[in-house]
Order: sequence, then C-alpha cells, then structure tokens
Amino acid sequence: MPREFRYRGYTANDLINMPYDQLFQILPSRARRSLNRLGAEMNPGKKVLFEKLKQQRETTKTHDRDTIILPFMIGKKLSVYTGKEFVQIEIKPEMIGHYLGEYVSPIKKVVHGTPGIGASRSSLYVPLK
Repeated sequence: MPREFRYRGYTANDLINMPYDQLFQILPSRARRSLNRLGAEMNPGKKVLFEKLKQQRETTKTHDRDTIILPFMIGKKLSVYTGKEFVQIEIKPEMIGHYLGEYVSPIKKVVHGTPGIGASRSSLYVPLK
C-alpha cells in the first residue's frame, strides 16, 4: 500500500481546501514572509501566472523562478525558464512551500572536448596514442 503524502500533518486534499491564512501559518518562515508581501501588492507577473494555473491549461510557461509552490498547483505542468531554455516540471505534493527555481537548475555541467591536434597549446604535451 503506497504511503499517503502529508505536509506537517495535513494531507494534500486538506491543504488544497485550507484557507490561505491558515496555510501561511504552517509554511516555513521565508515562504510565509514572501507570501505576506505578495498579499499587500502582488507582482503582475505572479498574478498572471496564478490566473493561468487556475484555468487548467496544459502547460504554462513562466520566468518567475521565485514563485512559491502552493497546494492549488499540485498536478499542474509548468515550463520554467533557465536563462536559455524552458524546462518542464510537474508539481508534486512534496514541492509545496519550495520555490520553482529549486527544481530547474540554470547551470549545466561543463563538458570539454578531448585534447588533440589543434585543441590548445597545452595539448602539445599530451601523447596522442
């Protein structure tokens, strides 16, 4: 039997139906402060993103990596911009309270070519056999 997800003692359905002021109390302090600031004056980009997510679109593209994942986003697909391309992620219950940018890294692993003829000055001293 699969284990049911719980966030600080609440199931995913409880979190979705929970009023926002109660939800804000169980989130970590950094997320709580950020969301309280959002309530006072919501960034137009975040407002548009939340409206698009509530419309049940297939995939929503966003540049807002600093958006906190809320329970109503569970099951939605987002394409988050890394600075070069959009990377698609699906929101899972375990992601609640985290930022979108935590799941999409803008840094790629550097892959260098093999040294050979004409690669660089340092490759003159590498045996080619």
